[in-house]
Amino acid sequence: MPKATILLVEDSKIQRMQSERILSKAGYTVLNANDGEQALQLARANLPDLILLDMLLPKLGGEQVLQMLKADAATAHIPVIALSGLTQSNEAKLMQAGAAGYFEKSRFEDSMGQEALLNMLQRVLRESKPTKQAIAGA
Repeated sequence: MPKATILLVEDSKIQRMQSERILSKAGYTVLNANDGEQALQLARANLPDLILLDMLLPKLGGEQVLQMLKADAATAHIPVIALSGLTQSNEAKLMQAGAAGYFEKSRFEDSMGQEALLNMLQRVLRESKPTKQAIAGA
């Protein structure tokens, strides 16, 4: 059974390439967006299983993208993990806005951080499965 499709939204080319490599190596199908507008278009067109969303993006910021995804019936069920270089002080606010998780970008730099991200992805995907199936059957 193929693993999930993840929409990776990241404006830094280096960070995007590094993240895509980690996710692809773990067996995920990765779609890429480098700004908020492209993220919304790809999310609506492809309905990925999960979205990894950078918070500081050109055109539309990550927080705006999150709000728009959650306000749209077609994408509201897709779990979003917020990626940020900012401190965890934003975590509670993002979780209230509908994020399924928060991951600090600086943790990508070592294998333990990468493993922690993959574990978070698996947990969020596992927890979101019934919701997605319920929507598909509705």
